[in-house]
Order: sequence, then structure tokens, then C-alpha cells
Amino acid sequence: MAAQVDPEWWSSGLWNGRPISEFLRRRDITAVFRFLHARGVSYGRIAGLVGVSANRAAEIAKGARQVTAYEVLERIADGLNIPRPAMGLGRDEDAVASRAPGAVAVEGGADRSLVGVGASNLVRLRLGLDEALAASSVAPRQLELIEESASERMRVYPSASPQVMLAMLAADCREVQVLSLRRQPAAVQARLSGMAALLATMCADALMRLGDVAEARRWYGTAIHAADDSGEPRFRVLVRAQAAMLPYYFGDPTQTVALADAALAVTSIASSPGALAAAGRARALARIGAADQARSAIDQARRLFDQAGDEDTDVAFRFPAKRLLFYLSGAYTWLGDTDEAYRVQDEALRLYGAAPTVPIDAALITLDRSMCLAQDRRATEAAVTARDAVADLPETQRTEIILTRATDVATAIPDESRRGEVAVLTDYVRACRESARRLGTTAALRP
Repeated sequence: MAAQVDPEWWSSGLWNGRPISEFLRRRDITAVFRFLHARGVSYGRIAGLVGVSANRAAEIAKGARQVTAYEVLERIADGLNIPRPAMGLGRDEDAVASRAPGAVAVEGGADRSLVGVGASNLVRLRLGLDEALAASSVAPRQLELIEESASERMRVYPSASPQVMLAMLAADCREVQVLSLRRQPAAVQARLSGMAALLATMCADALMRLGDVAEARRWYGTAIHAADDSGEPRFRVLVRAQAAMLPYYFGDPTQTVALADAALAVTSIASSPGALAAAGRARALARIGAADQARSAIDQARRLFDQAGDEDTDVAFRFPAKRLLFYLSGAYTWLGDTDEAYRVQDEALRLYGAAPTVPIDAALITLDRSMCLAQDRRATEAAVTARDAVADLPETQRTEIILTRATDVATAIPDESRRGEVAVLTDYVRACRESARRLGTTAALRP
């Protein structure tokens, strides 16, 4: 026989060593459902008593949903024989009066019939609306867990292989997707969209590293959409600045300039994402030969960094001094200012350290140095430095973004010097590409 709810529990029962009445006063329905379940009342039985689905009752008990709608709280109190005043719901007789057929309160406290309005339909409509609003809300703790997970992903992202990160990010993206498909209050939806923007940007960046340009472009598009939906200027600047990197490495650098300009146009307030956008713009301008504009952009990046740059950190999408120097390394390399490039590279590598947490940044800086050596016609040294930059990375980090840059070094060396160590570099890059194909790339994000 199914366990019955004893009304005495609400006055004398304890939950986690505290009177259940405390939880009733706070309208903590999660604690109430768990309290009943611990006394042998199944979630199915609870659901039947309060008029919700068994799945929803279980979700409430897990803390995945909150109950805030007054009408739903009333149903729970009535269905579980909880005295209404214990939950701050008013006197029992008031509730009975308010539910009298066809009766509504009017100015002055009098009642009159709802003639011709369809009172029962209105009541059902109101109950349904309350239910929809309550069902669509994400519990605060659930939202906090999603944000904590995204923060953890950003912490480990710089040192993890893109294949591993894509597998982890896929689960987070699916969770945010499920919640975003349901109507949410505006503040909740904005936070969900912000998390979606960060997760999609990490996916796009990982795909870019792997050389899956088309899919990376799509994910950057999703990230921009989510960032705009969040209404948060920092996210809107950040995702555009990050998206600008894709055409720099795999496409037309003039598109990088356009995307960086779009990022900087979002807000006039100085920010570290803005400094990132300016630094990326400087590097792209230098690459397309716009030397004067590139030097102006370098000055802008330094100025924005001085105003709003990040403290030293290895968290993804932050912009500390070492990352500014990383971008300036590329700018001075493409400008052909090798003396300044070497100086910036030395300082950047010193800040990243002998065992960098972000190995891909250090490798790309070293490949910039290789390009400078090639420009200075030190072909053998350029080839050896480039090969060492790739070989020092774990195998799973020898991705297409690195191999393309190493190929750029080999291509920059004059034909008459493409022998010896240069040939070794070319063969090594080819072998690394074959190995990368065997490792696989984007299965985690495929349907």
C-alpha cells in the first residue's frame, strides 16, 4: 500500500537535523519532496498529490527546478496537507473563498460574478501560465554549475589538446542547448547566452587549431550570435576578436582587420578583449603590408592594454602581457623589423616560462622567430628552430595551425637554400600531418 502523508509531519518532523517547518517557511520545495521521499512516499505519489508530472517532481527534488509560482505552491500545500500559513500562503478559509465558483475580488472588497467572461477558462488559463513560467525557470544552483563548468573549461583549455577539449565541450554545449530551448526569464537567458558564447568560442578555436576551417567558421558564427543575445559588451567584443584569428591563420588577413574593427566598434570602453582585437588587427595589417596602419594599431593595442589589460594568467580568452607580446611578435615579424621582433619574442618567452602552461602560444612565438631568421637569411637556423618548435609540443598539440606556420617558414626560405635542415623540416611537417589525420578531429561535435 502506498505511504500516506501524515499531517503531523509538518509540525514535528525534522529534515537534516532541522525542523521541517523552517524549510516550509522558506518554501524550499526541494527539501519538502526529499523529506517525504525519505519517509517512503514515492516521487510518483508526490506528483499525483500535487498535480505535476513524475519527471517534474523528481527534477524538483534534485534541485534542477524551483517552484516559485504562487498557484503551484498552493497546490502543493493543499495536496500534501500542509497548513497554508506554514508556507506564508494566507489563511485556509481565504483560499476556499478565493476558489468559490465565479467569484473575484473587486475594488472595495466586494465580490461579483464573472458574467459572460468564462471564469473557469480564465482560471485554467492562469494556472497554465503559472505552470509554464515555473517550468521554464532554471534553478540558480543549476545555472551556477553551468558557469562553474565553463570557467573550469577555460582554465584547462590552453594546456589541453583540442581533441580532448571538443569531447568535453560537447556535453556542456548540449546542456546549455536544452535549457535555451525552453523559455527563460530574460536575466537567466542572458546568462545562458553568455555561457553559450564562451563554449562556442572554445569549440571554434579548437576546430581552428585542427584546421577544420569551415566548421570553425560556423562555430564562430554561433558564438557571435550567442554573445549578441547575451547583451554583454565584453562577450560581444571577445568573440569577434577571437573570430578574427581564423582568417589570419587560414584565409585572407583583410577579413581579420574587418572583424577586429567590428569588435572595437562594439563599445568605446577600454577592455582586455578590446586590446586583443587591436593587437590582432595590428598583426593582420602588418601581414598585408599596411606598415603605417600596423604601427598605429600596435600603439592602440599597447594603450588599451595599459588601460585594461589582464593580470598574468593562463585562463583562456584572457589577455595578459605575455599574450600582448605574442601578438606583437607576429606584427613585428611581418613588418620585417626583426630586431624588435627578437626583443619582443625574448620577453614573451621569458614570461611564458621554460615549461609553459600554454604550449601552443610559445610554439607560435618560436615559429615567428624562425620566420625572422629566414628573413635574415639564416636558413639552417630557421629550419632547425621551426622543427624544434613543433617537436617540443606533445603529439596531440601538433595541429594544423602549428604545421601551417612551420610550412610558412620553409616556404619563406629561398629555393637555393632548401636542402639539408630545410628538407628535414619539410619531411617532418608532412609526417606530423599524417599522424594528425590518424588521431581524428571533430567526432565529438558531429550529430
